[in-house]
Amino acid sequence: MLHRSHEPANYACPFCELVNDLPFSQDNLCAPTDLIYQTELVAAIMACDGFGNYGGHVMIIPTAHLEALYDLDEATGAAIMRETKRVALAMKLAWDPEGTSTRQHNEPAGNQHVWHYHQHVFPRYADDELYRQLRHRVSIQERASKAEQLRQALFSPNHPQPLTREDIIR
Repeated sequence: MLHRSHEPANYACPFCELVNDLPFSQDNLCAPTDLIYQTELVAAIMACDGFGNYGGHVMIIPTAHLEALYDLDEATGAAIMRETKRVALAMKLAWDPEGTSTRQHNEPAGNQHVWHYHQHVFPRYADDELYRQLRHRVSIQERASKAEQLRQALFSPNHPQPLTREDIIR
């Protein structure tokens, strides 16, 4: 095996608690309103942290508990990329950023902090200082508002690949 799990014993996965509608553990920073939508294989959720001058980015996660890129099967990997593109386009509609970026981390040395795969999707602005690692908490209210803005954009007839009610579980 080329990699090993870094998940601690008895790990309470915050993303699994969210997508499975379970009670949140004490250290879970997610909020129920962070769930933007969920399909059979993946979910789009608001991140609790912002970077640089802006708050409000999205993470695409598998609904199954898969720790890292190495653990993804082809169908889940394809679904993650499809929804990453769909969310980036929704950001363009909802927030009119100057661009978008994606990134993903594996293992502690790769800067992974939650032991559940997640692909970050960022709206980008010339002055956002994203890569300076100026991390800050984004309020639940701001995340809920941005999640709703993205939901509207995702179902908009102006979206090139809009979601339909048949696409989502919740």
